[in-house]
Amino acid sequence: MNKTELVSAMAEKAGMTKTDAHKALNAFMDATVEAMKKGDKVTIPGFGTFSVTERAARMGVNPSNKKKIKIAAKKSGKFKMSKSIEF
Repeated sequence: MNKTELVSAMAEKAGMTKTDAHKALNAFMDATVEAMKKGDKVTIPGFGTFSVTERAARMGVNPSNKKKIKIAAKKSGKFKMSKSIEF
């Protein structure tokens, strides 16, 4: 499912226009990213938790010339699905 399909599904299920659903989805994404940039977790009970993880600096290998390179530390986003969701 891509963003357009998600917006359509949200509009149908919530009984709103696609324009309003698109605005709601964008607002959710913006608020989530803003919170994660601050280092906060975003928890939606029954759905899951968005959080930030830190990856430590490490040594790697350049595949084109096999030389060792230092890979810098960085932050990455993570989503953990709620246990109540079953497939």
